Amino acid sequence: MKDQTPEPTATERYIGIGELARESGCKPETVRYYEQIGLLPSAPRNEGNQRRYTTAAIRRLTFIRHARDFGFSVEAVRELLQMADYPTMPCEEVDTLAKRHLAEVEARLARLTSVRDELKRMINQCGGGQCWPVPYY
Repeated sequence: MKDQTPEPTATERYIGIGELARESGCKPETVRYYEQIGLLPSAPRNEGNQRRYTTAAIRRLTFIRHARDFGFSVEAVRELLQMADYPTMPCEEVDTLAKRHLAEVEARLARLTSVRDELKRMINQCGGGQCWPVPYY
């Protein structure tokens, strides 16, 4: 099989799936899954048919992982990546996507703030040495 991996530029290096997984905080299975569903572009392969990734893949995969960790759906991540991948996308479309995702983030922040406030209340209530009964809401 002919080597399908183009030569890296002077500032770029190719890494395998294991190193990509370590550097991005994902598992190799997750890398393959994101490649399969199109969030991560298919990687070129070397003579041994091993995937070869660049630092751009590390950045993209790290972004995907962070977005997923923050609760964005796969489809929402796909939309966010489209904004980055197509900088000439019409502004109206970008604004609509960004506003929808901003509303989701603000709703999540409101829920987290509520949980934080409740935890603080519980800590303050227990601070005097008497924890029970703690009202359950």
